[in-house]
Amino acid sequence: MRLIRNAGSHELEIRKSRFVCTLARAASEDEAVRFIAAHRRAHRDATHNCTAYVVGELGEITKSGDDGEPAGTAGVPMLEVLVRRGLTDVVAVVTRYFGGVKLGAGGLARAYGRAVSEAVDAVGVVERVPVVTVTVRVEHALAGRFLGDLHGSGRVPGDVRYGDAVEADVAVAVPEVEGFEAWAAEVTGGRARTRRGAPGFVEVPVP
Repeated sequence: MRLIRNAGSHELEIRKSRFVCTLARAASEDEAVRFIAAHRRAHRDATHNCTAYVVGELGEITKSGDDGEPAGTAGVPMLEVLVRRGLTDVVAVVTRYFGGVKLGAGGLARAYGRAVSEAVDAVGVVERVPVVTVTVRVEHALAGRFLGDLHGSGRVPGDVRYGDAVEADVAVAVPEVEGFEAWAAEVTGGRARTRRGAPGFVEVPVP
């Protein structure tokens, strides 16, 4: 799953009209609809508040609205950007303040699509990766070397606990769990003990 990194807004001006794209996460269609309604109330002075959202693990729920712009010139190009970027659980509202110069159908479609595209670039994108937290337990004599090897491999433990032994919690992508456990055994000469926790997710920035 790809999501926006965080909520945010981005503004551009095209032939004296202001286009302000506001993006937010929406975990459900109801949440997206509520966000749109609240945004429209807060910006009722705008000429248009055009909308698009994609919701669902597979991005299966989509909807767009032109809010008075010619049909297909606002919501559809906005939605196309979200879908093309592979985003889900996201809602976009582009608020337009008309500047007196008509853009034509093609100009409107390009303006609304550009507003969303630049907003996505501004807030950033993350990929939600399914992981399992693997707890590695080693004796104190091995801990320093093991933790050094762990960092050297590019993995940063989420938590390290010191007791009668040392335990490090490591979030590992689901397809890599068995390989990681084998690596931990290898670098400790078979003296590490591992246990798997509940599955979860981490969000990794997308360049």
